[in-house]
Amino acid sequence: QERTLFQRLSESSHPIALFFLIFFKASTILVYILGGILFRDNFILQFITVILLSSGDFWNVKNISGRLLVGLRWWNETSIKGENVWVFENCDPSRYINPIDSKVFWMMIYAVPVIWGFLGIICVLKLEFLSLIMVIVTLTLNLINCVAYTKCDKFGKVNNLRDNI
Repeated sequence: QERTLFQRLSESSHPIALFFLIFFKASTILVYILGGILFRDNFILQFITVILLSSGDFWNVKNISGRLLVGLRWWNETSIKGENVWVFENCDPSRYINPIDSKVFWMMIYAVPVIWGFLGIICVLKLEFLSLIMVIVTLTLNLINCVAYTKCDKFGKVNNLRDNI
């Protein structure tokens, strides 16, 4: 029997974290697209709202959703030499990662930057350079999480392979 999307998502191990992952990513895109209607052509209010939602999304993905949904965390430290060093943390390999959580997390991590890239192209074609600034900031935050979690996942897989030898 076919299950609805809501039924599948309700099987999540961390439904609140999954909800906020989807909420922040979807609301940022919707506020950007519907901004003229929602804010009655008040660009500054739209800009601030999109940037705040995007920042909330970045923080949520980096500190909560990634850890709960796929067992990964990353952060950036400055070494004694003044160089930036990315630090990756993976959960215990024996920890159960719910496939629903994992699929939704990775789909959002990869799909949302593509959507923002497309919106950026539209801004350039329409010569809306103020909106392009908003898109670039949001795209940058999403790409940072995308690259960091991809590296973190590969780092964890390499360590697991090395530990099993």
